[in-house]
Amino acid sequence: MTSPFALGLERNRANHRPLTPLSLLDRAADAFPEHVAVINGDERRSYAELRARARRLASALEGMGIGRDDVVSALLFNTPAMLECHYGPAMIGAVLNAVNTRLDAAGIAFILDHAEAKVLIVDAELVPLAKEALSRASVSPRVIAYRDPAAPETHEAAGDWEDYDAFIGAGDPGFEGPGPGDEWDAIALNYTSGTTGDPKGVVYHHRGAMLLATGNVIHSGMGQHPVYLWTLPMFHCNGWCFPWTISAKAGTHVCLRAVRAKPIFEAIAEHGVTHMCGAPIVMSTLLNAPEADKRPLPHAVEFLTAAAPPPEATLAAMAEAGFKVTHVYGLTEVYGPAVINEWKPEWDALPAKEQARLKARQGIRYAALEALDVLDPRTMAPVPADGETMGEVAFAGNVVMKGYFKNPSATEKALKGGWFWSGDLAVKHPDGWIQLKDRSKDIIISGGENISSIEVEETLYRHPAVAMCAVVALPDEKWGETPCAFVELREGREATEAEIVAHCRAELAHFKAPRKVIFGELPKTSTGKVQKFALREQAKAMAERGAA
Repeated sequence: MTSPFALGLERNRANHRPLTPLSLLDRAADAFPEHVAVINGDERRSYAELRARARRLASALEGMGIGRDDVVSALLFNTPAMLECHYGPAMIGAVLNAVNTRLDAAGIAFILDHAEAKVLIVDAELVPLAKEALSRASVSPRVIAYRDPAAPETHEAAGDWEDYDAFIGAGDPGFEGPGPGDEWDAIALNYTSGTTGDPKGVVYHHRGAMLLATGNVIHSGMGQHPVYLWTLPMFHCNGWCFPWTISAKAGTHVCLRAVRAKPIFEAIAEHGVTHMCGAPIVMSTLLNAPEADKRPLPHAVEFLTAAAPPPEATLAAMAEAGFKVTHVYGLTEVYGPAVINEWKPEWDALPAKEQARLKARQGIRYAALEALDVLDPRTMAPVPADGETMGEVAFAGNVVMKGYFKNPSATEKALKGGWFWSGDLAVKHPDGWIQLKDRSKDIIISGGENISSIEVEETLYRHPAVAMCAVVALPDEKWGETPCAFVELREGREATEAEIVAHCRAELAHFKAPRKVIFGELPKTSTGKVQKFALREQAKAMAERGAA
């Protein structure tokens, strides 16, 4: 039987348009055309100018033959050009591929080839890297060099490559591209880190980008005209969709080419920064800065952080410094943050130790995510909400990727049974909050017992001398594997292996305590995450040397 709500009530242009974050820029430029949208050194651009430049970029790209589903790669720092790239290509149905600026030439060449890039927009400072990558690549994209006014010393490196400002200058500032034909159309192509093989291309659609962008507004406590400091790389999950989020509230983007303490404090003090995001290493950068580099904050700054939950001491230090830290969790495949530790006011009255326990949890789903659960990967059934039974974190909803570009087998594996399977192991507490326990590949199996590397790391972080740590499996003839801790000490602090082991044994079952402790700087990704795969290789090599 046909529903009476379907008869004569068809979808049409009056009542249905594709959801897209492009509409957020249009609204901001219409409502607040003169409001400052972008600050970059001495440069200031209004929303009217940001939209005009994005339209010029779209027009110029269309003029050279770029169209729907063509890939525009951007090897750029957190600059105005990168913001414009989050709008211009999408206006003509093209797809932005924001490339990790920390990759080597071989990694960039792989991405350009796999993405079949038609255009490469590159920062002048990165031209030598781009040239080497292009010499290795099979594709021959049109290359356009962006000369950042905030870094004029890098301009010479661009040589005679086509200039970005000249390129978009030929475009029409009043151009109105077709935009997406459907909200399921691709808007961005982001590559995973590729730590276990070639990176996979994660495809985002307009609907997901719009929903995550507005979800960020809800969960970051964002009022009208926020001032957002770019300490999170825009190449990382499209900056967690914040290039679009800020337009939703007609905010100001404060560009920052590199994450250093002094310019961060200066930007916060001078521009009244209200929001910023970053990995725990950004917090370390701020807290460990020389006093001469610090500036008093004009107000509390909202700071969203992902990766491992911050240690209690770090959260306390950040609060004292004027930052309100919110812990979020997600992956490239879910547009960045899709889970948040939604703090309840009544928890403020709890003892510090209990607060730390609650803050260590990843939390509940974003409003933009329809479903989040911890499932048994064998039965696909939810695990008991007992805070003890481990399963795999699974996501479902409109902020889950379309899939992996040109990789149907990986897509099918990742999206089986109506869920995106994250590979993260977690428990579900009685109140529904989830808590990560490990990556499936990071779990340590010692004498048949599962050891959560995260549990050991949380214990290590409670030692006053530990600044950063990571725990991996050390192959062992008797036990199969034992925990091996890699520890980065706080500046001016000392600790011995025996002291660290004793600290862990006092708080954990003895079999969970590390048998080996290695001191030194930890290898990290460009977004500040510890590269556990490198540490696993180091532990494996140590075990082989010991057996030889």
